[in-house]
Amino acid sequence: MTVPHELIRGSSTASRPVPTQRRPAGSSAWPRSLTPQQLHPLGLRTPFLALDTAMLRRHVTDFLDAFEGRVAVRYAVKCNSEPAVLAAVVEAGGSFEIASAPELDLALAAGAAVEDVFYSNPVKPQAHIRQTAVAGVRRFVVDGLEEIDKIAEVATGVGVLVRIRVDDTSSAFPLSSKFGVALSDAEDLLHYATARGLVAAGLTFHVGSQCTDLHAWSRAVNAVAPLFSRFAEAGTPLQVLDIGGGFPAHYDETVPTTGAVAAVVLASLDAMAHPPAEIVAEPGRALVAETGVIGAEVIGREMRDGRPWIYLEVGAYNGLMEAAQTGARWPYPVLAVDAATGEPLDDAARVLMTVTGPTCDSTDTVLADALLPADLAVGDLLYLGGTGAYTTSYASHFNGFPPPTPVIVA
Repeated sequence: MTVPHELIRGSSTASRPVPTQRRPAGSSAWPRSLTPQQLHPLGLRTPFLALDTAMLRRHVTDFLDAFEGRVAVRYAVKCNSEPAVLAAVVEAGGSFEIASAPELDLALAAGAAVEDVFYSNPVKPQAHIRQTAVAGVRRFVVDGLEEIDKIAEVATGVGVLVRIRVDDTSSAFPLSSKFGVALSDAEDLLHYATARGLVAAGLTFHVGSQCTDLHAWSRAVNAVAPLFSRFAEAGTPLQVLDIGGGFPAHYDETVPTTGAVAAVVLASLDAMAHPPAEIVAEPGRALVAETGVIGAEVIGREMRDGRPWIYLEVGAYNGLMEAAQTGARWPYPVLAVDAATGEPLDDAARVLMTVTGPTCDSTDTVLADALLPADLAVGDLLYLGGTGAYTTSYASHFNGFPPPTPVIVA
């Protein structure tokens, strides 16, 4: 039975995975609302993506609490744009950052106040600029003169934030090669924006996606602090600092907790001589990744060069793109499950296997070295944890294989 986009009553006792140690597959750290024992009785047809929105609301609240209510949440819509996910963010006190006009439509449909939305894509179609400005968006990110000109032509009077290029080498997906300017150029861009009839609102940066350097954000805050002081001392204080996203989720590896990152960021904010009136962050993965589990059937098993290869009905092109982007090394926690009983398969005898997707593309490989039960067979299931982020939002129907069906579990 497939139950797309509907509320399913299940466990409400999901616990956040322990962030201080590596999580072995099948460990008690697996979110309780998303275990095979909880999901199997629902009769979900694979492939599915089960999402716990109650857990997501707690993650938003925990993020706000970690930053002592001083840093607002602007959830990255691109990470997972399911309507129930976006609604949960709003219910927990968050709003959104968008990368396009259609994402604004999703944000507003979820109940966000338009004046809270940040348009954080540094390069935007001018039609999208016009559309979002008419709707009421007042914060636009830029990193060049031409983008300022585009905004000034169709959205006079809106605020702009200049994106600074910062060290993102400790992230899984660095972004600085595509976006951001040197700090030394930011002041000129802000003055140019003012001359073009825009409001020099502030600065922003992004330390890269899934950043594992505890101090990356605080170093960036320290770097931009002198520029805030220069504008304040000139009588034109910058009002906004956007510390971006990149906060890591806990997959099957050790990463800094949000609380640990928040502590050092708050210390840097306290040290600013002229702190901004408004501070926001753009978490996505850290909020929603752990709230999702993909369930998919094993559709084939073959021996290749002495190793078992497992063919799964979900691959890189229809939900697991980050696996392909990282050479099949993305650290999804994995559970092997008996499809008939819903019970995890015996852990006693395990061997290294390659898990690949269903398409004809040789790059469609999910896990290069998965330690799985030796008797894993066609018809069994794999549950992949940490799949609430950047899965269905990336997915296509390549080769005719559908993405997992989202199912909301509350």
